Amino acid sequence: MTRGDQRERDRQRAQARRPVAKGRDDGLTPEQRRERDAKALQEKAARKAAQAAGGGDAKGAGKNAGK
Repeated sequence: MTRGDQRERDRQRAQARRPVAKGRDDGLTPEQRRERDAKALQEKAARKAAQAAGGGDAKGAGKNAGK
């Protein structure tokens, strides 16, 4: 048995143990995914703007906020 053969068998064993990568199973086309993500980002930005306008800025509310 040569060392090269051992390496090849080790590679095969490692590949067999590796989980199979599933891809995206959301059933959306890339365009639909972009639209969904853009909408989510807009909603997040709107929430953040509303929070900042309402004075509920969480960044300054740490334990050293009054110092």
